[in-house]
This record gives sequence, structure tokens and C-alpha cells, in this order.
Amino acid sequence: MHVAYIHQHFSTRSGETGTRSYEMSRRLISAGHRVTMICGEYAPARHRFTSSGRVAELEVEGIRVLCVREPYANRMGPARRTWAFGRFARAAERLVTELDADLVFATSTPLTVGLPGMKGARRLGAPFVFEVRDLWPEGLIAIGAVRNPLLKWYLRRLERRIYFAAERIFALAPGIKEGICRTGYPAERVSMIPNCSDLDLFYPRPRSPLDARFGGPDDFRLVFTGAHGKANGLDAVLEAAAELKRRGVRGVRFVFIGAGGEKPRLVARSEREGLQSYVSWLEPMPKEELARTLASMDVGLMILRNLPAFYYGTSPNKFFDYIATGLPVLNNYPGWLAGLIDAHQIGRGVPPDDPAAFADAVVWLRDHRAELPEMGRRARALAEQQFSRDRMAELFVRGLEATLAAWRARRS
Repeated sequence: MHVAYIHQHFSTRSGETGTRSYEMSRRLISAGHRVTMICGEYAPARHRFTSSGRVAELEVEGIRVLCVREPYANRMGPARRTWAFGRFARAAERLVTELDADLVFATSTPLTVGLPGMKGARRLGAPFVFEVRDLWPEGLIAIGAVRNPLLKWYLRRLERRIYFAAERIFALAPGIKEGICRTGYPAERVSMIPNCSDLDLFYPRPRSPLDARFGGPDDFRLVFTGAHGKANGLDAVLEAAAELKRRGVRGVRFVFIGAGGEKPRLVARSEREGLQSYVSWLEPMPKEELARTLASMDVGLMILRNLPAFYYGTSPNKFFDYIATGLPVLNNYPGWLAGLIDAHQIGRGVPPDDPAAFADAVVWLRDHRAELPEMGRRARALAEQQFSRDRMAELFVRGLEATLAAWRARRS
């Protein structure tokens, strides 16, 4: 089958962001299918162009990539983001309808990628499959990014419209599946396929010497990778660092790797509060470099703002990178990942909004370094047994194949 795959933020391993669509496309091609990826010009993806037209065509390991020259970056304000989402959706719809695709697949975020997915599929007479990575607009409303009642109504209406146009929906977390089904969409047509661990890229390896950006050579390093946005709640880490400073604890370093709208404020706060010896702020890294860097960390940090919508409704890439690398995980919010950490004894959990408990957990982990390798081995085993990319991709490919087969059977 020929899959028209729409992902505005598509990236390969040479980029600085998630690679789910790249990895799943590779598995589709290995299974004998054809993929045309329609994406936008996403800053962390580091796309390299050889033409200057509105749409650039690239060939990436057998994936035909049609890149709409519509820039997008996390630092953009709400109005500029909305503009970029709308322009990409219109361009993507035109591109989809020009293909000979057998199935149209669109993956959020943003929710608006569902528009070219469902409209393009309708025009082609092909089935539409939608993948929900985050619940929109629920997440936006939870963090206060959308307050206008009319806009809330419109976004919820758009959400239902896109869901009910899909033959099947893939959800990345239990809470996402529940949120989809709350709209009335049939549960039997929702498959949960969470984010995955790329075991060939992230794996335990000998620690490498790190430069001064990562603190002193003997520091106990806890790393956070990914977006520095409002939803991430990274003030919780700074508050824990301030608590450690108040107690006179030394030799602990929180390493932040990533970018986002909140980063300038967070950096300024850490400097204002004199936390420079506790925190390091690094720019995003290509996946290959990130994999090597994680192997020299001691603990991975799972941090989110304390909002119930996030407890079971997120599937962060970083968690699966950490466990594949064999890193114990320190988590500060309840939910399905907290349950995994506890059940498999691969780290520690702390209550949200509790700097003292967070600091206690950091000190405990530092003082029990001898126990960390065993936690790391259990983490790697969890990645291999439940969340390997090949395991999840098999469910993904079979799900698309079955959807197309059922669609054709009904049509005939």
C-alpha cells in the first residue's frame, strides 16, 4: 500500500526532536509498503533543502518527503503558531490530493493536521487513520493557553469532527484513549501504541568524560531532555535545587537539554537565585549526540506540571530514551508512567509541588549510587520487553494494513 503520512514536525535522527514518524515509516517500507511524508519546516528537525520553492522534495532512506516551506519553532507566540498551523494544513491538503495514496495517516500535534488528513482521504476515496499524541484542546485548556469559551467550543467541535472522520485512531497513552472515547468514538476502533525505545540508538555504554558545561567530574547528574514549555513545569526542579542549596548539599547537577518558550525565564530565575552551581542549560542535541550524552548521566528526570490531564494523557519520548539507556528515573507526577516506575523498581517517585520531597529523593539516589546500576538494568529490560521500537512498529504496521483491508472489504 501507499501511505500518505502527514506530520508537521517530521524529523530524522540527525534532528533534535522526536523521530517516531521516521522510525515508523522505515518499518512500513521494510514491510513492503510505500510512504510519502508531508511535513513542515520545523526548526529542530534540521531539514536540508536543495530547492527554494514552496515545497521541497527530499528522499530519506526510501521515504519520499514533501516538505512545505512553512517555518515553525517552539519559541513562536500563539498567533504565529496558529498562522503556521493553518498555512501548513492548507498546503498539506493540496499535496495529499495529488497522490495515489491507498491510505492517509496523520499524526498530531497539532490537531489541525487532521484537517488535510480527513479531507485528503475523502477526496482520494481512501481510509483515514489519525494518531493522537496529546489531547487537544484538553491540554491547551488545562495549562490556560485557551480561555475564550467560543474558541474552546470550536476546538472541541473540531476534535470530534476529526476523530469521527477516522476509520481508526492510534492513542499514545491510556488517558489519551480514554479522552478519545469520551467524545463517543468507539473504543474498539482505538489502538494504544505508546512511544517507543530505539534500542539500537539508546543503550548502556561506558561513561565518557564530559566538559565543564555538565558540572564537575564527580557531580551527581540528573538530566532532563526535551521541551522547556509551560506544560513541563520545570520550576519544580529549580525549587528542588534551591532546597538543596538551603541545606548545603553540594555535588548535585541538574542538566537541562532542550529549548522552549519558558527557557529564557527559567535561566534568568536560576541566575537570580544563585543556582549556577546546581544547573546547566544546554541547547538541543541531534539524537546521536544525545544518546552518547545520556549514557554519562546518573538519573533521568520526568517532570510535568501538576495537572490531572497530564497524569495518564502523555507519552514522553524522553522516558523511553532514559530506560533504553539504562537510566533510573526520578518522576514528579502521578499516572501511568509513575506506575511503571514503581512496579518495575526503576527509580523513584515524588509528590508534585513538594520541593522538600524532591530534594530528599535526589539525596537518596546520590547516596545509594550502588543501587542505581540494578535499577538501570531493570529499566533496560522494560524497554526491551515492552517498548522496543520493533515491537510497537509491528502493531503500527499491522494496524494500518488491517484498516485498509477492512475498508476495501466494505467497499467491495
